[in-house]
Amino acid sequence: MASFTRGAETVTENDEYGSASEESFARAPVFYLLENDLLFGRWKISRGEGVELYPDLAELLQKGGTDHVINLVAFPTEVALRGMAFSVTTDRLIGFSDAHLETLKALLPSLGLTCYRMAATKTATDMLAVYTGARTSVHILGGETQRGAGGALHAAILLADLSNFTALTESHSRDEIVAMLNQRFELVGQNVEEHNGEILKFMGDSVLAIFPADIDSPNEACRNAVASAQHILAANRALNDDGLRRSGPPVDIDIVLHLGEVFYGNVGARGRLDFTVIGPAVNETSRLEKLCDELQQHLLLSESFAAASGLACERLGDFKLRGVSKPAAVFKLA
Repeated sequence: MASFTRGAETVTENDEYGSASEESFARAPVFYLLENDLLFGRWKISRGEGVELYPDLAELLQKGGTDHVINLVAFPTEVALRGMAFSVTTDRLIGFSDAHLETLKALLPSLGLTCYRMAATKTATDMLAVYTGARTSVHILGGETQRGAGGALHAAILLADLSNFTALTESHSRDEIVAMLNQRFELVGQNVEEHNGEILKFMGDSVLAIFPADIDSPNEACRNAVASAQHILAANRALNDDGLRRSGPPVDIDIVLHLGEVFYGNVGARGRLDFTVIGPAVNETSRLEKLCDELQQHLLLSESFAAASGLACERLGDFKLRGVSKPAAVFKLA
C-alpha cells in the first residue's frame, strides 16, 4: 500500500497475511465495496458518513478530511492479484466536484496498468526469492536461465536432516508431520539467514544450505556455518522440550558441515530447471550425514571444514564413504 499526503513523503507499507490484517481489512471501506461487487464508493465524511463504521474514515476526518472516494480496478483473472484500490480524500469544504470525480475516473486505466505492472513485478520477484533463495533469485532475474549456466563457488555447506523421520510418518498424522516439518524448516531457515547463509533446497526431510566463502580465507564462512548449526540445534532442543509438554513429537536434527568447491548454476531438463549446487563436495556432505547415527553425534565436521574453521575440534576417526575413493576424517567440536 502506498500513501501520498500533501506536504509529506510517500509511505509504502506491506501488511503480512494473518488474522490481525484480515480483521483490520474487514473494517475498511474497500472491504464493503468488494463484498458488494461495487467498483466505486463515496463517503462525505464531513457529514459523518461511514465514520462510525470505518476507523480509517474516522482518522481521515480527524485530520481535516471532508470527502473520500474509492475506485476499484480489476486485474486479469489469470493472476493471483485481484486488483487495485485507488482512494482519495480531500479537505475542500464542499468536497469533490463532479469534474474532480471525472478526472479521477479518466486516470484509472493508466493508473491501473502501472500498478498492475509494479505489483506483478514485485510479486514475481518476491515469490522467486521465496522459492529459490535471495542469492539465487538475483542470478535468475539477471538472465542466468540457460541450462548449464553457472560457475564454481567455494562454500561452506550445511546439510540438516531430521532424524528418524520415516518412523515419525508412520506414527503421526499427516497434519502433525507437516506442522513438525514447517517448525523445523523455519528454525533452520531463520538461523541460516541470520548467519549470512542461504537455503538452496528442501529435500524431503533435509535442508541444504551454503555459506559462500573466500577461497583464500574461508574462516568467516565456516564460523558462520558453525554458529548457524549450534543455534539450530539449541532452538530444536527448546522446541522438543515444548513439544513434550504439549504432547507433540520430539524430533532430532543431524547436521553436517563441509567445505569445498561446488558448481552453482542451472541443471535439469529443457523445460524444467533447478538452480542448485552439485559436485563431489555436495555428495560427500550427504554421505557424511549418514554417520551421525553411527557416531551418535548431531553435529559432524569434515576435515577441510574443521581445518578452515580454526576452532578446537576432536577427530572421531576415518570412515569409508559410499562412492568416495578415500576414507574421510570426521570431526566434532571439542
